[in-house]
Amino acid sequence: MSQLFWIGRILFSLLFIASGLGHFMQRQSMTAYAEAKGVPAAGAMVPLSGLMMLAGGLSILLWSWVDVGAWLLVLFLLGAAFKMHAFWKEEDPMARQGEMAQFMKNVALAGAAIMFYALYQWPELAI
Repeated sequence: MSQLFWIGRILFSLLFIASGLGHFMQRQSMTAYAEAKGVPAAGAMVPLSGLMMLAGGLSILLWSWVDVGAWLLVLFLLGAAFKMHAFWKEEDPMARQGEMAQFMKNVALAGAAIMFYALYQWPELAI
């Protein structure tokens, strides 16, 4: 069980570590995208969300401060789902489908982050 849990944590956290770094390394294009989606103060929100993803991903990977890191990920994921992937606003069917997939991915990952929080707080929940 512990080896599978470790593998799962690595796979889960790598997404956020890589994406968080991308927010810094591609800050200009990420800011332009966020502005196009109507994110207020996009120039500040891009590095802030990058930091949230980095901190959250590292906390899950290292199994340290998971209570804080998991909730940083939940806040980022749900915020991004509703602001960046508002599929209900799309008129083009292909764009709507793509945004819906991204929205659902973010919601599912937020659920996984909540489960990591629960397992960190109450290890006896592990089956």
